[in-house]
Amino acid sequence: MQHAVIFPILVPLITGALLLLPPLQASVNKRRALGGLGLLLLLLSACYGLWQSAGGVQNFYLLGNWPAPFGIVLLQDKVSAIFVLLSTVLACCCWLYSLAGEDERGAYFQPLLQFLLMGIHGAFLTADLFNLFVFFEVLLISSYGLLLHGGGKGRTKAALHYVLLNLLGSALFLLALALLYAMLGSLNMQDMALRISSLAPQQVLIVKAAAGLLLLVFGLKAALLPLHFWLPAAYANASASVAAMFAVMTKVGVYCVMRVFGSLFGDNAAELAGFGRDLLWIAGLATMLLAAVGVVAAQHLKLLVAYLVLLSAGSLLATLALGHTGAVAAVLYYSLHSTLVAAALFLLADLIAAQRGTVQDRLVAGRPLQQAWPLGVLFVIAALAVVGMPPLSGFVAKIWLMQAATDLHSRIALWSVLLFCSLLVLIALTRAGSTLFWRVKAQAVTAQRADAVQFAAVFLLLLASPLLVLFGEPVMQFCVEAATQLQFLPNVRAVGGP
Repeated sequence: MQHAVIFPILVPLITGALLLLPPLQASVNKRRALGGLGLLLLLLSACYGLWQSAGGVQNFYLLGNWPAPFGIVLLQDKVSAIFVLLSTVLACCCWLYSLAGEDERGAYFQPLLQFLLMGIHGAFLTADLFNLFVFFEVLLISSYGLLLHGGGKGRTKAALHYVLLNLLGSALFLLALALLYAMLGSLNMQDMALRISSLAPQQVLIVKAAAGLLLLVFGLKAALLPLHFWLPAAYANASASVAAMFAVMTKVGVYCVMRVFGSLFGDNAAELAGFGRDLLWIAGLATMLLAAVGVVAAQHLKLLVAYLVLLSAGSLLATLALGHTGAVAAVLYYSLHSTLVAAALFLLADLIAAQRGTVQDRLVAGRPLQQAWPLGVLFVIAALAVVGMPPLSGFVAKIWLMQAATDLHSRIALWSVLLFCSLLVLIALTRAGSTLFWRVKAQAVTAQRADAVQFAAVFLLLLASPLLVLFGEPVMQFCVEAATQLQFLPNVRAVGGP
């Protein structure tokens, strides 16, 4: 099992390649069976990785047994294991929801989902900046195809904007890597961290410029203000399973800020220590305020949920800017909560829209829902979790975010913005719920009823919220240990690849 570190990348790679074979392309049931088997194996490997990392040891995997910093290096620690398991659980629920027929709208949904997971997991596991760029491109190319899944004018327009912005981000990423390699002679993160601490004065300015470009790229991935405008349209126009899966995409940007800037520009980085924290702090708070206004102004439920994803990204980045272990631990817990609840809301929005006729998810009076009670109960649970009401995980997550602000000035700013945004979200979701479930102006007619697998997918995603509270103590302790390990861990065990 010394090769288990690479399983979260290899399993979706092999599964996705097999799904492209002509015999499987001709059969929906075969594609579903193989896709489900791949996700099951991936879930087992993610759970094993989490269990393996619980021992407190970083596992370095050297592909081809090439020594660092010359070869490709993967790193599995508690932080990467958390995010790999999160994205895998999310993908399983999205795959389950798609079995109701959404995956039949395009022959490549199943392989694209696998390749997207390969790119996401590669970004979480890599310890090399160039390979981070490579895995970014893998997940972005897959996301382009998934965004267009099902077709439609709105999706095509949103996908065009999404592609153009991310192509620009990729070009800036390459420029930043070229500058860093020219100054440091390495793109291995651990090796770079050592060299940054002993930079010559004439090199500091160029490394700062490269770091600024990296912050710009990661801010684009995380939809940080003013780089956010691609997200609402892209998420609101994507199909339900794709939009729910995309809930983890902004967390990739947050993770990169956490990993790269925490490793390279931490407290031991001499003149570059804490680089970008002030900008992240201001931009994160501004993103929260803008997203909260977008939540209130949204006229469609899917657009409202897209702004909720943007709000969570701003909350995470602003908290990360505080720069201490407690803040990172709070970000890890909040990432688990916000990703799964937002994904559940995207799926709920699709179920509700399917039963409202021509008005779909518009927040106007429409026909009564065929399954108003189950959908209403699930909507209320999701809304309470998002707002942060006890006893659900949103309450614990937001309390922990506020506790991360230790000095008076940051406490006043973060508490004020977070509580104000929560109030606006409460108002918006209350208005949306009352409109969708109580303001009806037509008689009920036969409409598409939700399948059992669709309800099961939403239920499983929402079940995570009470479970994060029920098992709150071990989960929070694991997050604290992961945050501590991210900043300092002397025990390193390297294993070679095949």
